This record gives sequence, C-alpha cells and structure tokens, in this order.
Amino acid sequence: QVQLVESGGGLVETGGSLRLSCTTSGFTFSTHDMKWVRQAPGKRVEWVSFIDRSGYGRIYYTDSVKGRFTISRDNAKNTLYLQMNGLEVEDSAVYYCALGGDPVSPTYNYRGQGTQVTVSS
Repeated sequence: QVQLVESGGGLVETGGSLRLSCTTSGFTFSTHDMKWVRQAPGKRVEWVSFIDRSGYGRIYYTDSVKGRFTISRDNAKNTLYLQMNGLEVEDSAVYYCALGGDPVSPTYNYRGQGTQVTVSS
C-alpha cells in the first residue's frame, strides 16, 4: 500500500531554515507527481508546492513561499524534499507530502502523517 512518511519538522526562530523529507513506498515514485500541503490549527489545508515526476519540469509554489521554499525529489531514493528558508511565524503548520489531486490544489488521494513545523517570533 502507499506509504508516505514525513520528517524534518521542528521548532525554529523566525528567519531560520528546515528541510523536510518524505520517504515513500508502495508505488512507483518516479512516475508520480508530488506535492506538499500544510494545515495550521483551525485552518483549512493549504497547498504549498508541486513538483512533476521528472523533478525538473513543472514546479510550482504558492505565492507566500515563493523565493523561500524549494521543492525537490530524488527518484533513486523515492524521496521528496522541501527546503524551507526564511521561515515566518505564518509558516507554522503540520506539513504533509501528498500524492494525487490537482497540481495546485490542496486535494490529494494519499498523504502522510505529517511533520510539525513551528516558527517562533
């Protein structure tokens, strides 16, 4: 079965950096587009970033993270990444890697258990 396992979250100060990872199994990673979504307490799921199956074709970011976040993937390792720099308090949320759904929407068919990112002021 499809398994997505996120890691790398934590507590950082404003302006800090984190690198999230999502290890995958149960499907052919290299033939699937992937995305990151996030959810803050009391808020809806928000789409963050999308990367196509090649890793160097279509890459998209929500406006609020452009220039600060970088999505990437290693198809040999079946792993998705999200490098987050210049973190802001508003970035605090549980971050999920996800599979399926429209590329630039928060919809998905599968997601992991999430990793908590907390940015302190």
